[in-house]
Amino acid sequence: MQVRKVVIPVAGWGTRSLPATKNVPKEILPVFRKPSIQYIVEEAIASGLSDVVFVNNQNKRIIEDHFDYNLALEQLLERKGQLDLLEEVRKVAMMANIIVVRQKEQLGLGHAVLCAREVIKDEPFAVMVGDDLMFNRDPGINQLLEVWKNERMPVVGVMEVPRDKVSKYGIIDAEEFAPGLYRIRGVKEKPDMESAPSRLALVGRYVLTPEIFDHLEGVKPDKTGEIQLTDALQSMARDNRLLAVKLRGQRFDVGDWVDYLTANIYFALQDEDLRYDLIARLRELIPPSR
Repeated sequence: MQVRKVVIPVAGWGTRSLPATKNVPKEILPVFRKPSIQYIVEEAIASGLSDVVFVNNQNKRIIEDHFDYNLALEQLLERKGQLDLLEEVRKVAMMANIIVVRQKEQLGLGHAVLCAREVIKDEPFAVMVGDDLMFNRDPGINQLLEVWKNERMPVVGVMEVPRDKVSKYGIIDAEEFAPGLYRIRGVKEKPDMESAPSRLALVGRYVLTPEIFDHLEGVKPDKTGEIQLTDALQSMARDNRLLAVKLRGQRFDVGDWVDYLTANIYFALQDEDLRYDLIARLRELIPPSR
């Protein structure tokens, strides 16, 4: 069965990015010339996904509005003859079929995925976390979809992280059975360096089957009251029903200030009109090494 739907949880408060996200959702913060959420949706569309399911809350409707028409703005651009910009904003509104599901309480990533159950029904589906931007000629979620087509099993995306950062991620315990492809034996949420089974971290890309919902129903809330997706993945791994693929490409965690700022520089450097002026300004700001 073809994967058509992608669930993108966007209901969180973005506390890592305060005070910038006090009144503006973190997903709308610009990365170069686009809000970060647009890169996520573009990755999904480029990978053949057509239905975008935002799991949102009532205070962040601006996210779904970004993917709708803005008739007043379009009329203004048309009157001014700014047809290139007009085409650009219309293209955003036409790129995907947007479906919105409410997460009435923010009870973790697992709970957000569970909120989409009635929309997903009995289809396989993708999950993309809006914090993680990934760039490669072969889009990150597409690398998972290719594994799904061949293996017909749930698959998660992982990347190797430094030892001192494993405590910030879900870390997999797995055996490699093909280059870059792993059979997962277990998943550990935010382990310390000494107890981490590997340095392969979950990085916000998943292709799942509806069986995940039954596993999520059986997950007990953690000490913060949240339902963690990693706990449901651990349950699936015990049933030998979970694979991982080591993702290729650049990744930026836009909830991390260093990564967020680096992402802006990365994209600006791809722009021929800005690249050399930007490099010159950066050289002025960065002191020479001694």
